[in-house]
Amino acid sequence: MVDLHSHTTRSDGTLEPERLVELACANRLSTLAVTDHDTVVGYDDARAAAADRGLELICGVELGAKFDGRTIHVLGYFLAGPADEAFRAHLDRMAATRRDRNRRLAERLQELGVDIRLEEAEALGSGQTGRPHFARLLVKKGYANDFRDAFNRWLDERAQAFVPRDEATLSELCEWMRASGGIPVWAHPGRHIKASPKSAGELFAEIREAGVPAIECFHRDHTVHEGEAYAADARAIGMGVTGGSDFHSPGTEHVPLGGLRLPDSLLEEFREWAAKR
Repeated sequence: MVDLHSHTTRSDGTLEPERLVELACANRLSTLAVTDHDTVVGYDDARAAAADRGLELICGVELGAKFDGRTIHVLGYFLAGPADEAFRAHLDRMAATRRDRNRRLAERLQELGVDIRLEEAEALGSGQTGRPHFARLLVKKGYANDFRDAFNRWLDERAQAFVPRDEATLSELCEWMRASGGIPVWAHPGRHIKASPKSAGELFAEIREAGVPAIECFHRDHTVHEGEAYAADARAIGMGVTGGSDFHSPGTEHVPLGGLRLPDSLLEEFREWAAKR
């Protein structure tokens, strides 16, 4: 089995990279992609443990950009090995914009009467701090019922405390990835699709023209039927297909690491598709 979407403490996950590898092996995965937000350090730190245990590790990353009027996430996969220094330099600049957004988010929450300080959120993040760390504090302090409620009430794009981030454009992200040997993939598109008057097929065709040639069809946000339908739409127009659990933390998510039970053949198909591009 494979899982092509996971996070470590180097972004907003709760497991150290080595522990994530241990869990992947315990769950009998053959291949794992580490796709932390705005950094590939989690992949770097997991490589030795994965090699020792015979787990194939794929270098990935998850970045945000605007598409169709909303922020989406784009996964980048470096199937041939680690991302190069040029791409890492781009990530360093994006990390700076994340830190600035966090500062403004903390200020906005305080303006709304929410007693959460930036230092508290930063204390929860090992490598970087993101909105999930603020969400955990909102739940802990009684400002939200659960993680999802924290985003719906305070942190999501249409929520009262949301502050925009100075993001790269979608075309810039795709250019950086392609120049460094990466493949851009639209991550968990289901919520965007359901909120759009356009069909999945129409959106897939538009994002392909924008430079994203593959879709994460299988994800915990999608039902089995939706994932299969998205995959059919993507393949019909020559796009690549991936999938993953989007794992962050054990015991708190309804889909565990490897829980989608995606076969090795999905990765083989993706590699064959990539080789023909």
